Amino acid sequence: MRHALAGLAALAALACRKPPETPSQGGTASPSYTPPDQEPPVALNADSPIQYPPALFDQKVEGDVVLRLFVDSTGHLRPESTKVAESSGYPALDSAAVAGAAQLHFAPARRRGLPVSTGFLQPIEFRHPQGQVLKGGPAATAH
Repeated sequence: MRHALAGLAALAALACRKPPETPSQGGTASPSYTPPDQEPPVALNADSPIQYPPALFDQKVEGDVVLRLFVDSTGHLRPESTKVAESSGYPALDSAAVAGAAQLHFAPARRRGLPVSTGFLQPIEFRHPQGQVLKGGPAATAH
């Protein structure tokens, strides 16, 4: 049950993720802007493959991990390119996000209606139904 709840939280993050970053003519990317002729990759998994680490779930530890993913023009995730762009502060949450990301399936991004390869940022949220977000990882919780 607890892992199903974590899966729902991670799947919600997939459904609400930011569109891929694309450079504008000025050379900087605007994460909230997707040109009208572009569509970001779309996650196809019915259930999230990302598993909440049991020890952290039991301690009600929560956190956010942002992964940098690369999906090719056929929609295949290139797991070797998956990196942690922003750590949660908990190595176990970061590792769980990376490990689960390898099981994600996508429809490819499209530009002018044609499938294209793209890199993008994917937020992963680990939420416990009775937890609280502890910013900065274990060191930040010591008093």
